[in-house]
Amino acid sequence: MQIIDKMIEECGVFGLYSKKQIDAFSLMQFGLIALQHRGQEACGISFLTDSNIYSFKKEGLVIEAFALIDNPKLYQGNAAIGHTRYSTAGGQSKRNIQPLYAKNRNNEVFISLAHNGNLVNSNILRQQLESEGIEFVSSNSDTEVMLNIIQKYFHLGIEQAVKKMYSLVRGAYSCVLLTQDSLVAFRDANGIRPLSLGITKDNTYVVSSETCGLDAVSAEFIREIEPGEMIVINNDGVKSFNIQQNKTKALCSFEYIYFSRPDSMMEGDSVYKFRELTGKKLWEQNKIVADVVIGVPDSGVPAAIGYSNASGIPFRPVLLKNKYLGRSFIAPSQEMRERTVMLKLNPIVSEIKGKRVIIMDDSIVRGTTSKRLVNIFKNAGAKEIHFISASPPIIAPCFLGLDTPEKENLIAARLSEEEIKIYLGVDSLTYLTMDNLKSLLKVEGYCYGCFTEKYPVNRHEPELDGIKIAL
Repeated sequence: MQIIDKMIEECGVFGLYSKKQIDAFSLMQFGLIALQHRGQEACGISFLTDSNIYSFKKEGLVIEAFALIDNPKLYQGNAAIGHTRYSTAGGQSKRNIQPLYAKNRNNEVFISLAHNGNLVNSNILRQQLESEGIEFVSSNSDTEVMLNIIQKYFHLGIEQAVKKMYSLVRGAYSCVLLTQDSLVAFRDANGIRPLSLGITKDNTYVVSSETCGLDAVSAEFIREIEPGEMIVINNDGVKSFNIQQNKTKALCSFEYIYFSRPDSMMEGDSVYKFRELTGKKLWEQNKIVADVVIGVPDSGVPAAIGYSNASGIPFRPVLLKNKYLGRSFIAPSQEMRERTVMLKLNPIVSEIKGKRVIIMDDSIVRGTTSKRLVNIFKNAGAKEIHFISASPPIIAPCFLGLDTPEKENLIAARLSEEEIKIYLGVDSLTYLTMDNLKSLLKVEGYCYGCFTEKYPVNRHEPELDGIKIAL
């Protein structure tokens, strides 16, 4: 079981292209480790060497998987793509580890694809493709639906193949694709998942889910890949294609709140600064009288610092995180599972006993971990406990690339704030308001679906109104 009931990102994607041979193995390793927080279940890489594409995929963390490669020289070349995975659509299966790839009639891998996001109409597209005799042999994920559509129309050129895919699929997708001579990157028309472009000093182009991936390989940020845009990078340079730009931009707001690393930049803004400003806004909302502000590591800490700076209440890093406990740790009994939070997060009792404590976390999802955290502080002798969520109440599941509990398991969907306060056993409960979240971002241009149940994409798998995949 997972130890903390958080919403979990599906994955991160990373890609490289150079006109000359580079140490692609090391660069991919650095880039994917930087994106490890976006997916810790499995990882994979595809390398381009002399027009041949070679792939390696493995369950586990990047550093563990790469250590199993006996001969790194086999995974060198001038271009590569990679993926860190946490499963949503397709489930937990070795067959679903990305990148996925397709072979031509000569049994050569000629395209390989890595995808961050989730499609809402993959089942109906899969059925249509299978009715035409197209086999789904490598996985049952929505990514393979995209791959097979691109493969089907690849003879028209990569621009037309991707354009056809855009016209058929619905949902969230930020992708990197490797062909026998190019690195391709594209993003859905809403731009729901992030994707950035950079370049190193030796003119290697880099594509990454987050700018922290660019930093890991010393690449300078060029720009974000725009919603509905495809870029093709090869020996002719970088070409941009506006595939689809008739949608409302809707970048996931939870990227700022929780998913992205605090050292990343999004839309020109610092993720860390955003989280710190949420703390300031929360102080303006509720000026609590307390002795200490404590952030739940890691994503609750910047907001706690912001609250401390605005209020003058000291911030103390007295909730210690055990970094050596894997996210998939399984305890043998319910009693032992209840203790796993204590194993992962433990307080410095002397800094808490007899004090009025503010606990700042990035969000409250199911509420079970929040309640256990409160009990930890009660057992440590806190005089008062005030719980603050640096996001609005989560009332709806996400279907666009996050692993979210069903609505009935979201505590804010079934209980009022007063009832949640009683359930947690705290002296006060504060959520960041939607107005303040929007003031920190923008009223337009972001997806707030998990807070409002209003999504940029119809959540029900739409019919294709007679559209045929066959030419």
